[in-house]
Amino acid sequence: QVQLVESGGGLVQAGGSLRLSCAASGSIFSINVMGWYRQAPGKQRELVAAITSGGSTNYADSVKGRFTISRDNARNTVYLQMNSLKPEDTAVYLCAVGISGSYYSLKTPGYWGQGTQVTVSS
Repeated sequence: QVQLVESGGGLVQAGGSLRLSCAASGSIFSINVMGWYRQAPGKQRELVAAITSGGSTNYADSVKGRFTISRDNARNTVYLQMNSLKPEDTAVYLCAVGISGSYYSLKTPGYWGQGTQVTVSS
């Protein structure tokens, strides 16, 4: 049994910040790649950010320079610090865990969280 529990979503005005957390429990190796997707009405699902156990990161062009992903390997927890938020960042943010330590495995995640709503007002 694997469970991913997200927290930290909410309402924020444009230019503000939020920090999302995702705690993974169950049989997940600490080497697995972890990341965040987002889904918004009328838009394609987007991989926002990913991080390996070694701390290497990838970001979508739309969030580069504004979002920072980090992780605590000992606790299988991943974070997303979101700064300078824009209305177009409004979406359900979903934590995801790959089946290996490679970024490639996040294209088809092995595990998903239930999602947390982020709403940015203009």
